Order: sequence, then C-alpha cells, then structure tokens
Amino acid sequence: MLHILLLIVFTLFLASFFLSGDRSRRLPPGPKGWPLLGNLPQLGPKPHQTLHSLSKFYGPVLRLRFGAVDVAVASSAAVAENFLRVHDSNFSSRPPSSGAKHIAYNCQDLVFAPHGERWRTLRRMCALHLFSGRALERFRHVRAGEVARMVRGLAAASSPEGTVAGVDVGGMVNACAANALGLAVVGRRVFDDADCGAEEFEGMVVELMKVAGVFNVGDFVPCLDWLDLQGVVAKMKKLHRRFDEFLDKLIAEHRALTNERDMLSMMIRLKKEEEEEEDRNGGMLTDTNIKALLLNLFTAGTDTTSSTVEWALAQLIREPGLLFKAQNELDSVVGRARLVSESDLPNLPFLQSVVKETFRLHPPTPLSLPRIAAADCEVDGYLIRRGSTLLVNVYAIGRDPASWPDEPLAFRPERFLSGGRNEGVDVKGNDFELIPFGAGRRICVGMSLGLRMVQLMTATLVHAFEWRLPEGEVPEEMEMEEEFGLTLRRAQPLVACPLPRLAPEAYL
Repeated sequence: MLHILLLIVFTLFLASFFLSGDRSRRLPPGPKGWPLLGNLPQLGPKPHQTLHSLSKFYGPVLRLRFGAVDVAVASSAAVAENFLRVHDSNFSSRPPSSGAKHIAYNCQDLVFAPHGERWRTLRRMCALHLFSGRALERFRHVRAGEVARMVRGLAAASSPEGTVAGVDVGGMVNACAANALGLAVVGRRVFDDADCGAEEFEGMVVELMKVAGVFNVGDFVPCLDWLDLQGVVAKMKKLHRRFDEFLDKLIAEHRALTNERDMLSMMIRLKKEEEEEEDRNGGMLTDTNIKALLLNLFTAGTDTTSSTVEWALAQLIREPGLLFKAQNELDSVVGRARLVSESDLPNLPFLQSVVKETFRLHPPTPLSLPRIAAADCEVDGYLIRRGSTLLVNVYAIGRDPASWPDEPLAFRPERFLSGGRNEGVDVKGNDFELIPFGAGRRICVGMSLGLRMVQLMTATLVHAFEWRLPEGEVPEEMEMEEEFGLTLRRAQPLVACPLPRLAPEAYL
C-alpha cells in the first residue's frame, strides 16, 4: 500500500513539474480547429483577411493547426522583427509544399530552395549579375527604353478627338516588365508589340500565383495527398508543363544569340566550367537550376511589379486630388517636354510616398512565403515548436494602428513625408512595419530592381497621361476588391483611358 501511495505522489510531482514547464513555455493562443483538418476550413477565400481578423482577437502571435502542422502567424511589426531578425537563422528554410515540388522543379529554384550552399550560389549569382548597383546601372537604358515604348504605344492609340479605348493597365505593365527583364536575362525582348503571347504569358503567371497561394490539404494531411481533393496538384502539373515549354523555347532561341552580357549566357558558361572541373562531385548549377531560376525571375519579377503599379494608379484615379498633386510634383521636376527618367526619382518625394503607401495597403505578397522552424524558440513569451511553419501577415502589419496611428485604413501618402507620423519609414527590410519585400536573409533578392521598376512605371504613367474611367464609371465607386494568391491582385483588372498630357515631342 505504501508503495502505491509513493507512486501516486511521485506521479503527481512529475505531472506538476511538466505542467509548470508548459506554463513557462506556453504556446501562442488561437482558435480551435476541426478534427484532422485543423483550422484549414476556417481560412476562407481571403486567408490574409481572416488571419488579420483573428489577430485582433488573439493577439499579434497566433497559433493555428493546419492538419498535422503547427503554424505561427506574426501580425505586428514587433513580432515580425522578433521572428525575422532575432530568430532569422532559425527560420531560414521553407517547409515542403506541393507548389515547390510540382511548379518550382522540386525546390531547385531560389525562392523555395532550402537554406544552404546551392541557395547561396543562386542568390549570389542574381545579386551580382542582375541586382547589384553596377548591374542596375548597366541595364538602365533597357528599362527606360521599354517604358518609353509602352508610353508611345498608349499615345499612338489616342484618337485626334482626345479619346482612347480603355486599356488593361496590369497587362500592359506586365508585358513591359517582362520585356525589360528579358533583355537583361536572356538578351532579347520576350514579346513583340503585336504578339498575343504576352496575354497568354500573363494568364500563366496569374494562374501560377493563384494555385501557389492555395493552402493545399495534401501538404498538411499527408494521408489525403493522393486524393488531390482541391484539384490543386493537377493544375500545378499542367501549368508546370506550359512554363517548362516556354523556358525550353527561350533557352533554345538564346543559343542563336551572340550577346554574352546577359544572365543566361553567364549561367550556361558557369555550368560548363563546373562540368570541366574533374575534382568536383557534380556542379552547383544544373540545367534544372537554370530553368527554375528563370521561372522565379519571369513570374515574381513581373507579377509583383504589375500588380503594385496597377494598385497605385487605381488609388490615384480614385482620389483625383492626390493624382493632381503627384502630377504637379512631376511637372515641376521633369517638365512636360520629356518622360521621367530614373535620375528624377530621388527628387520626387510625394511620388515615392505614393508607392510606399501602395505597398502598405496592397503588399505584393500579403502573407510572406512560409518559413519553417529548425529548432524550438521563444517569441514574445510563447514557445514556437521545432517544425512549425511561420507566416508573417504583411497585410495585417500594414493596417496595425500601433504602427499606423493616423487612419490606418485610408490611402494617405502624406504620412511618409517630412513631418508625417511615419516619416523615414522605408521598404528595404529594416523597418518592420513596412516589409513588402520581406526581411532577413530570405528578403526578396530582386528588391532593388522591383522598387525601381514600380517607381519608374508609376511615375511615367501618372506624368505622361490623364486617366479617365470608361463611360458610366466614377472614381468614388471604383471596384477595389482583392483576389488572394501568392500575390495580392485586384479582383477586377483596372481598365482606364489614358489621354496624353505632355508636349508631342515627349512621345517620340
């Protein structure tokens, strides 16, 4: 009897010890989930908005369960900084996903590659040959030429009566960005002016961003993976084949070029050099790596740019006073006899603030690409377990009154100007209340180019044209609904009518 009593006392002591340990390392709060599926059914069609609403109730560190996977959601600047700066090395890799497997060549790309030597090699290659200050300067004339080409096409479409049919702003900007990128990466424009392939390519990119943004049940409940309940994997495989054919064609056509200054030439040359080194056990660069990297560049490098420019122009059309203010600034700096150049951008503080405010309210990636915890850690007093998936809700952070006390839901570029409450806040990953490109070691490698392209195209479209909505539409009633995906696109594409406002010689 005494032995039984001692056993009970010892068991109660152990239980008390472990429970007190759990209390000192408590898990973040969060809603209860469904059996087997966890919180997946509760996400709805716009998960970024759902998670934003949940953070208002549960706090800036939110715990969910997606099937068998623990998920931590950061919804404030302070918590995001804790994850992405203090614990950056612990969250340096991506969790496995169907998108990485079936679209991104089974993680052979830069975006989804695990943190390691191959990832560092690909990132270093991009940073040096495409996104360094020297590379950006070398291809400045390419960007200027493609933007001017886009402007001339719009001006030529205007009739003598001063009217022009509405244009799909996002599609137009997407083709411009793709051609500018194509000249730098593969040595030629990807689409000709009369090429219907531009529209097909944009459709492929949009579909990729949609399916890649789906929370696929099979990723979180492995026993259901083979069923492909949402049909996501089938769509991914079909889309991958289309992109693979597109990239094979690009590479094949590239062989006929003699340009040795573009990035593809450099990658092919490096691959050949690696193969010739007998002391290496397989090179760091393969044909699959090259195609996977091109896929990253031609999707993320075009869609995020075009969607941001589209949102910026929509906000300005919706508020004519802001559009007028932006045009006045551009006229005073640039005049009306020429187009905007990149050298003008530092002298356009209001235009830069318009872009920042667009990034705040309409971040290109509303939920940051997921990361995975390599080990247990503590964030804001909560235990984040090893193997947990991290999502940073950039959308929620941009609407947090703690970071944006002055009308956080309103489009107010003035907040970033001298004397504004958020003066000095930048988008380059150091100010965590505004991280459209992410932060830490997984920050977007193309941030410098993306920012320049968004600023240049937004400034040029605002400066070169007056913008009107199609007949029957009024600015105050513009559709501003979002469509969730890997990128945050408009639910309805912006269709607007551009009317030239500069001197005729500016369009030559």
